[in-house]
Amino acid sequence: MLDLNYVRENIDKVRAGLNARRAETTALDDFTRADEERRRVIAESDQLNAQRNTSSREIGGLMKEGKKDEAEARRAEVSTLKERIAELDQRRDQSEERMRELLSTLPNIPHESVPVGADESANIEVRHWGKAPEFTFEPKDHVDLGTALGILDLERASKIAAARFAILNGAGARLERALINFMLEVQTREHGYLETLPPFIVNRAALFGTGQLPKFETDLFKLEDPRELYLVPTAEVPVTNYHREEILDASQLPMRWAAYTPCFRSEAGSYGRDTRGVIRQHQFEKVELVKYSLPENSYEELESLTRDAETILQKLGLHYRVVTLATGDLGFGSAKTYDIEVWLPSQNTFREISSCSNYEAFQARRAQIRFRRAGGAKPEFVHTLNGSGLAIGRTWIAVLENYQQADGSVIVPEVLRPYMGGLERINRV
Repeated sequence: MLDLNYVRENIDKVRAGLNARRAETTALDDFTRADEERRRVIAESDQLNAQRNTSSREIGGLMKEGKKDEAEARRAEVSTLKERIAELDQRRDQSEERMRELLSTLPNIPHESVPVGADESANIEVRHWGKAPEFTFEPKDHVDLGTALGILDLERASKIAAARFAILNGAGARLERALINFMLEVQTREHGYLETLPPFIVNRAALFGTGQLPKFETDLFKLEDPRELYLVPTAEVPVTNYHREEILDASQLPMRWAAYTPCFRSEAGSYGRDTRGVIRQHQFEKVELVKYSLPENSYEELESLTRDAETILQKLGLHYRVVTLATGDLGFGSAKTYDIEVWLPSQNTFREISSCSNYEAFQARRAQIRFRRAGGAKPEFVHTLNGSGLAIGRTWIAVLENYQQADGSVIVPEVLRPYMGGLERINRV
């Protein structure tokens, strides 16, 4: 959430940021009107308070002078003023609550380094790694490969659940598990992240804290439970909320977590996009990287978080690129995002496999995550960051497609073999 006072004092700058994102500004217009109403009632309340104080002081003098009737009339006037002031104070509180509600619907303001553009066509590639594999045959996509190998079953998953679910069997399931363990090992042992295993169900407060609510409720799977619980759309939600409504010591920052969770998304509005295979599923798995940072270090932490995620693809030998998202392609809460896109031979293009974002104080303000510097300083909001390290399903796809062989088998990348019981090649069982 944006800071209320900042928005009030920098309304034109905020409007420019929203326009750069191609975001709707109606809520900002409503915010301005609510702020004007707030200022008006405060001014009237202050005037009436001054009048009440003057009248209250005069009552004692009138009583001493024996002017009882006049004093009683003044008391009645003060009572009326109190009632009016109470009414104005209530309207002030209502205006402030309305302003906070409106702020909860506004996205973050892009960082000054973010390229301005309407959509993903304005994204800028900042680097790439490796080379696309060259095949002496027409490469198959992961659906044909996985189905022929007997490791992917979409038809029975649909029968058991619904469309956009998958069953992985044999070496396919083992490859998924190997990727999870490999990613967690790299991030915890080599990059210093603390592994955490959070709940896979979260409450409304957690989802509000990270920005999924109230705006994106249709993308969530809500349980039929009076406690208003939801399946996690990403580990970002429970992990970012770990210290919700707490004040940390500055010496504890940065904090770095690596978390595996399944993720559940309704994918509302995405029907017709990526419906083949397991690129866009209702249930998928991720290893998520989450950080709390001092504000002055958060962009340095964004660079290192992105590099940490890239390391996985480098160790797997997968060709990829990193792009900076343009303003019109940014996620709701992000101030700056790098997308990591892996090469998929069947599509002859790069596809997103991780988004690494700096939310600055946007999420921390919603979740009330603060820290205090030495010497009893006033609490400040931490900066929160997160990124997939990586999306397991899309990494699974990339391994199958990039390491496929002419006979339909798939070579297991060397770094994964210890997690696969030494298996070097996936063949049809």
